[in-house]
Amino acid sequence: MRLAIYSLLVFLYIAFQFIDMPGENIILGVLANIVILLSFFYARGLFFYSGLIFYSMGTLLFILNNLSLNAYFSSFTTMMSILAFFYMLPFLNSLIQVGKYDRNLRKFIEQGSKNIQHLYKRSFFVCHVLGLFLNIATFSVLMRTLDETFKNTSKRVKSKFYTQNLLRAYALCLAWSPLEIMVITALNITGQDYLHVFPIIASVVLVVIVFDIAASSLKFPSVTFPQYQGTSSSTSLVRRKIFGLMLLLGLLVSCVSITSGWTGYDYLFTLVLFIAPVSFFWSIVIQRLRRYTIFAVRQWKNRSKGMANFFFMFLSAGLFVQMLAETPIFDTLQYAFTALHDRVFYFYAAIGIYFIVSSFIGFHPLVSVILLSEIIAPSLPELSPVPLALVLIVTSLSPVMYSPFNISVSLVGNYLNVNPYRLGLWNLPFASGYILFTIVIAYCLQLFI
Repeated sequence: MRLAIYSLLVFLYIAFQFIDMPGENIILGVLANIVILLSFFYARGLFFYSGLIFYSMGTLLFILNNLSLNAYFSSFTTMMSILAFFYMLPFLNSLIQVGKYDRNLRKFIEQGSKNIQHLYKRSFFVCHVLGLFLNIATFSVLMRTLDETFKNTSKRVKSKFYTQNLLRAYALCLAWSPLEIMVITALNITGQDYLHVFPIIASVVLVVIVFDIAASSLKFPSVTFPQYQGTSSSTSLVRRKIFGLMLLLGLLVSCVSITSGWTGYDYLFTLVLFIAPVSFFWSIVIQRLRRYTIFAVRQWKNRSKGMANFFFMFLSAGLFVQMLAETPIFDTLQYAFTALHDRVFYFYAAIGIYFIVSSFIGFHPLVSVILLSEIIAPSLPELSPVPLALVLIVTSLSPVMYSPFNISVSLVGNYLNVNPYRLGLWNLPFASGYILFTIVIAYCLQLFI
């Protein structure tokens, strides 16, 4: 029953992006409430309690604000792209396994990785590069790749490595990507050109990367790994497999990027559309269609039935976020920021705090930055655009590594079966230092520009 109801919600959400149907928000909202009710009996731990609080508070705010039923039901679609992504991801994961890409990528990462510190550097580099092309699907590829390497280590060491290595590398690569929506949004708010900001943001990211890799020797115990001993033929096979993986990723990203730019659909939703078709097409290319189909369908069924935690928490969080945006809190925030724009350092610090707080209560960073653009609009003429763009980019993308509601942290938490809040807290000190360092640089630029 769960598989059928979850599938119906996801497929209707996708269908309504193409079909203009009267009452579609009510249909999705009613179905979302049925899903929440069904998931109530299967959600566990902090997922359950978080979802219960979000749903209760969201409903209370709806009643207090005397909003329409259409506004209430529409709020449940806020997080649907994220849930749809989780729903479709098993098709890509299965292809990685059937095509044995995970084994060969693991061998590539392990070459020259004598201990966990060497592995940290190599994995950080691979994740940073792949993140530019594969976006969020990078995590599925690399986590499955590293599983075999960490099979004899404790779960805590493995979890902290995935959290601190992969999430940080991904967040830092996005900060200087010209295709990242948060970067584009920050440039639009400040009216700046990418080339004016790139040298500064790239320098900040480079310093932070060097610091994190240098500190990796202090973060993990001395764990050694068996050295990969490959013949010339096996090494050649590894290279061919990696080349094939890059072709697969290039095909997926190209399809998503071209379609997203042509249709205007956001990147995440377009990625949801192409994961399954591209995966099935590639299974034909590598002549594994039958094996892949059987394996992928089985994995998809098992994963989908196990998504009660995510459906319960994310649908409830969507309701809470949308209802909160209708309250007088917006006016209070605008007054607070306007009062600080003459004290630039504190203004930048307030932006950093704003993203940390909003990320931990369920706001998606894109929602937060759009809301913030309206809040700080009166202060924009008083501030230098380049430093402000720098602060907006870093603070809006930092939640990628610590926000329990961000798709990257949720994905890693789901894979490791660890609560996203715990993963977020592991990265919060580093993210706070990253934000503070950026604010100091931006403040110095504000003084001299």
